[in-house]
Amino acid sequence: MAYTTSDFRRGLKIEWEGKPYEVLEYQHSKVAKGQATVRTKLRDLTTGRVLEVNFRSGERFERPDLEEKEMQYLYQEGDRYVFMDLEDYDQVYLDKDQLGEAWKFLQENVNVFVLYYKGKPIGVELPNTVELKVVETEPGVRGDTVSGGSKPAKLETGAVVQVPLFINEGDLIKVDTRTGEYVERVG
Repeated sequence: MAYTTSDFRRGLKIEWEGKPYEVLEYQHSKVAKGQATVRTKLRDLTTGRVLEVNFRSGERFERPDLEEKEMQYLYQEGDRYVFMDLEDYDQVYLDKDQLGEAWKFLQENVNVFVLYYKGKPIGVELPNTVELKVVETEPGVRGDTVSGGSKPAKLETGAVVQVPLFINEGDLIKVDTRTGEYVERVG
């Protein structure tokens, strides 16, 4: 099945110039007498590099030869992350570049889908949301409400997200792994 630029959405995976890419951002634009274009930010799934590319509206792309395998994240070893195949217990190593922003939300012993391109592991697909503990943030001020402002909070994985003022250290929060945004306090 082929895609066109009208199918673009965040997270869509396409094959372009013989490599798999993930659409990070896209914007359709039409100039007065010219052809409509689509401005994109694409992440090369094999190297992690992010490119800004303009395509002509209606351009076609193939679906990349990707396979997903459910694996368990075990631990971090330097800049490499270790995953275990749940069927044969083989271990796979991915580096930070291959993970993109996903490393910020990896918790030990959590199951994820490791992406393979032509038989080689190239990245991971996380669940849409994860629950993480806040380990560092400014204390909430008395009178803060749900509709108030926001402040940065460091999570147990090292990620920093903006949270409402009422969130405190030790709170468990739900984070959207696709956007890196706070969803809600848990429990």
